[in-house]
Amino acid sequence: MKLLKKGVYLRIVLTTLMVLAIFCSVGVTPALAIQKNKVDTVSTAGVQFTDIPTAADSVAIRKKAADSAAKAEAVAKQKAQQQKVPSTEKPKTLWQIFIFGLLGGFTAVILPCIYPLLPLTVSFFTKKSGSRKKAIGQSLIYGVSIIIIYVTLGLLISIIFGSDALNQLATNGIFNIFFFLLLVVFGVSFLGAFEITLPSSLANKLDENADKGGLAGIFFMASTLVVVSFSCTGPIIGTLLVDAASKGDRLGPAVGMFGFALALALPFTIFALFPSALKSLPKSGGWLNSVKVVLGFLELAFALKFLSNVDLAYHWNWFDREIFLSLWITIGLMMGLYLIGKIKFSHDSDVKYLTIPRIFLAIIVFSFTIYMIPGLWGAPLKVISGFLPPPATQDFDLTRSTGGGNAAPEQKVSIKEKKYEAIFARGKHEGLNEWYDYEQALQVSKELKKPILIDFTGWNCPNCRKMENDVWPDAGVRKRMQNDFVLLELYVDEKTALPTSEFYTSTFSGKKITNIGAKNSDYEATKFSTNSQPYYVIMDSEGNLLVPPQGANFSVDNYIKFLDSGLAAFKK
Repeated sequence: MKLLKKGVYLRIVLTTLMVLAIFCSVGVTPALAIQKNKVDTVSTAGVQFTDIPTAADSVAIRKKAADSAAKAEAVAKQKAQQQKVPSTEKPKTLWQIFIFGLLGGFTAVILPCIYPLLPLTVSFFTKKSGSRKKAIGQSLIYGVSIIIIYVTLGLLISIIFGSDALNQLATNGIFNIFFFLLLVVFGVSFLGAFEITLPSSLANKLDENADKGGLAGIFFMASTLVVVSFSCTGPIIGTLLVDAASKGDRLGPAVGMFGFALALALPFTIFALFPSALKSLPKSGGWLNSVKVVLGFLELAFALKFLSNVDLAYHWNWFDREIFLSLWITIGLMMGLYLIGKIKFSHDSDVKYLTIPRIFLAIIVFSFTIYMIPGLWGAPLKVISGFLPPPATQDFDLTRSTGGGNAAPEQKVSIKEKKYEAIFARGKHEGLNEWYDYEQALQVSKELKKPILIDFTGWNCPNCRKMENDVWPDAGVRKRMQNDFVLLELYVDEKTALPTSEFYTSTFSGKKITNIGAKNSDYEATKFSTNSQPYYVIMDSEGNLLVPPQGANFSVDNYIKFLDSGLAAFKK
């Protein structure tokens, strides 16, 4: 009976892992832009034709028919091309969440709450089981139990919030402020001000059940580890769930927790397979606390991104690029000084000498900090450009042109005032003429006889900032965007309310649209069946799609080919 129960338990575990693997590998449907072309028809019922068409009329009719056939063929080819364009952003996002979870799990292993438990847990299985084979089996069950516990937590987060709510977390002011405060609390906890722990009664209860033995005992033993180590893993899990939830993908929290739990469970399983390898591990000591403190500094730096999100989306206009950089530089300097022993907290042990890992880590921290300093005067800082507020928020910028080569060319059109221009002043790009209203862009396109380049973007979109700071400044890209296109920027997370007369109910989502961001997001979802940003669309003056749209691709050559293909299609 015991063997039967073990077999059933293992089958359940393996089935769960297979389902999780399938979830992680689920693709994302391509973003398709559908055009509807209406064919004009004229009824000739009851009409007698007495005139005989001339040769010229016949030629005109044949030419018109040929043109119609050519247009139909072009539309068919266009649709076929659109179906071949995959959306790569969501799969990448899931993989990024998984890798982030994996790194978080490996980091948690070397924290003071877990690292000392490695030899204790492995030796417990080895001694209790009586044989190496049985010890390996119990260790595997122990590792799988850890994975099941954390993935269940991730799935519960997804079920409770749902995909729509998760998608709104990235730009919701209340949630961003909450995340900012939460990460500050986590950071202060890691710095040693206090410890975040779960009730001791819960740990005691689980520990009692762990003593029962058998498969259930091993599962409760894993649960005890999760509860006891929460003071160390809690801030990492919280940061992971915050990041995963803000991605807006239903599977995000579960995938992140799977990566975290996998990394956490691997060492226990591996050392159970090779117990002699435990001797090569560094002994527990003050360095474990140093890892916590460094993570505390990183938590504080990460928290600032959420505060910046709120500042941009709600136009507080006080958390500018140089302020953001100043805070990051300060945190970097303090972290570097801590690593070399110049700063010490009350619970730290003395640093009698610098170890090689500390030296290399200090070099990395100081180098990165020095790299950020020129950004205070406008340096692009491409490595972190996706995390920084837009360059237009910087008050003092030595790189900003005072006129001439990088100035935006004048567009001689009948529209004298750009709609919403004042709202998006902090997102302007040097040398480019941006428009922010779809109807105005169509009018400008007709007058200038140029195609429209739509940039679906957002205040809180790191990939958008990276494209704007890494790809758009290229001379070839900038020249084309200045001279050959009408640039329409549609922010999908802008909170400014629309006039009451422009409120409407979306035919796509059924929701009432009341602000600019919701209107732009609804247009993107309705027209192109996607809500990812950045998303670039090239269309003609009538709003017809010219080439398949594309998302974030940081290759300058690719972007130039995309622009050239759109321009060529417009000229045809």
